[in-house]
Amino acid sequence: MCGHLNKICSYETIEHLFQDNMTLMFGGFGGVGSPPTIINSILEWRIKDLTIIGNDTGFPHIGIGQLVADNRVKKVIASHIGSNPIAGSLMSEGKLEVEFSPQGILAERIRAGGVGLKGIITEIGIDDPYLNKGKKIIEVEGNPYMFESALTSQVGIVFAKKADPFGNLVYDKSARNTNPLVAMASDITIVEAEEIVETGELDPEEVVTSGVFVDHIVLSKGVDWKWIWE
Repeated sequence: MCGHLNKICSYETIEHLFQDNMTLMFGGFGGVGSPPTIINSILEWRIKDLTIIGNDTGFPHIGIGQLVADNRVKKVIASHIGSNPIAGSLMSEGKLEVEFSPQGILAERIRAGGVGLKGIITEIGIDDPYLNKGKKIIEVEGNPYMFESALTSQVGIVFAKKADPFGNLVYDKSARNTNPLVAMASDITIVEAEEIVETGELDPEEVVTSGVFVDHIVLSKGVDWKWIWE
């Protein structure tokens, strides 16, 4: 059983944390850096009506895009959905609500949620009728800025190269992407790790995410990278 100092869990142990109609934040960029076994488990557990927050909607058969393709998602907050034509079709049909946020702004909104801020102000998108729709405009030193609310989630799912039992995390190159921010901005953070090492084995200089942000760790059942070459 996972606890405060040893957070290693089985997939059966974390199943109850996933509920219909919940808000789920995920790391990953086009599927790279998304936790494959957790996503497959969510599919198997038949969780539905999710609001998901992350960089993109992956591909129909890769990453978080599998949940979209299987009609498990009711709302997406992302920077783009272009790599997943099913997401585009569902949005056009009115079956999927999509809130677009420029990639840097999306990352900052997640970071703001992770550090306890209510939001950020930015000039980006202030003249775009789609991006500024319904947004509050704030004047600072005589200049207008758009208020972007912080983003948080009930559960965040993160993919790491290595983890120790306390939840200190090391990422693999670009698979790091938004994972550190997601770990900070979620009420409950669940990490899928390719490798779990003993306490003290990780070089402190390599650790990107501190274990204080991690609640549960599961061991990955493997990543199929064949799609890169297909």
